[in-house]
Amino acid sequence: MPRIATRLSSTCLAAAIAVTAPTGMATAQPSPGGPGAAPLQTDLAPLANEPQRRRRHIPGGAATPFFTLPDGALPFAPQAGTNPALQLPGASPQPNIVPQFTDRTPVNFDARYKANGQYVRGGLHWRVFADQPEANGAFALITESRDAAPTFGLRPGSYIVHTSFGTVAQAQRVEIGTGPFRQTIVLNAGALKLVGKVGERDIPNARLAFDIFAGGLFDGGEPRLVMRQAPAGDLIALTEGTYHIVSVYGDANATIRADIRIRAGQVTDATIHHRAANVSLRLVQGREGGEPIGNAAWTVLTPGGDVIKESIGAFPSMVLQEGEYLAIARHEGRVFNRKFQVEAGKDLQLQVVAR
Repeated sequence: MPRIATRLSSTCLAAAIAVTAPTGMATAQPSPGGPGAAPLQTDLAPLANEPQRRRRHIPGGAATPFFTLPDGALPFAPQAGTNPALQLPGASPQPNIVPQFTDRTPVNFDARYKANGQYVRGGLHWRVFADQPEANGAFALITESRDAAPTFGLRPGSYIVHTSFGTVAQAQRVEIGTGPFRQTIVLNAGALKLVGKVGERDIPNARLAFDIFAGGLFDGGEPRLVMRQAPAGDLIALTEGTYHIVSVYGDANATIRADIRIRAGQVTDATIHHRAANVSLRLVQGREGGEPIGNAAWTVLTPGGDVIKESIGAFPSMVLQEGEYLAIARHEGRVFNRKFQVEAGKDLQLQVVAR
C-alpha cells in the first residue's frame, strides 16, 4: 500500500490562498484652482455609446455554453462616490449611486470557506449573468469582478451569480429589489498541497505531477477528473470531500495512487512516498567502463515483456518503479541486452556491454 503523510492546518487558509489584487485601477487628479477652475478631470472612461461584445466561459466541463454580452449592454464599473476608496480629493461624499446609475441597486457579495468560517480574501472570480437565455441559448454576461468582496450596480430583477475559486464553483439565482442587497456565499472548500519523497529524500517539484479525481478509489462509479497534472507544492482549492490522487514521478512507470480527505476551511498537506529510483543507461565497448557508444536505441521492458520506456541517445535517464527490468540497446544493426534490478531510493548507472 502507498504511504502518505498528511497534515491539516485551519489557521492560515485565507492568507495562504490570497492573491494580490489586480492592478491598473483608474486614478483621478484634482484640477488646480478654486471656484471657477476647469472641471475635475479623471481617468475614468466615459460611458460608451457603441455596443460592446465579449465572450466568457464558465469552467466546469465541455458542455458548458459560452456567454455573450448583448449589443447595447454596458458592464458596470465603480464611479466616483460609490466607494470610499475611490473618493476623489476635495469631493463631498455622495450617499447614493451616482446619477448614471440612479436606477441601479448596490449589490455586495463575499465568500467564506465554510459556514461561520474564514472569509476568502483572494482568488475569487465573480460573474453575474442574466437569468434568461438569449435566442442562441447563451446567457448574457452583465458584469464580473475578481475582488474578494465586490460591489455591483444592478437594476432590480433576477440574475444568476457564478462564483469560482480554483476548482470550486457555484452558481445561484438571486432576486434584486430596490434596496441594498448583500449575500455571503459559502464555498464549503478547503485546500490541498501535494509533495513527494523517496525514502527521506524530497523529490524535486518539477519532476512530479498529480492527477486529481473526485471520489475515492472504492467509492464505485466512474471517476471524475478534477485537475490533470496539478503541480507539486502549490495550494489547490477543492470542495470538501474525498479525492483519488494519482502521483506520477518522472515519465516512465513510477506511479502511486492514494485517497485523501479534504475538509472545509483547512489546508491538507500530503506527502506521497514513491518507491522508485533514477536509472541512467550507457552502451559501452568491450567491457564495463569501456568507451561509450552513442546513438543507441533503447527499450526497457518488464520480465513479462511489457514496454516501459523507449529512448534514443547516448546516456538516457529515466525514473523506474522498484522491480526487475530488461534493458535492450540497438546500435548499427546489432542488439545488446542486460537484466537489472531497481531498488527504491538507490539511483543506478547501468552499463550494457557491446561485445
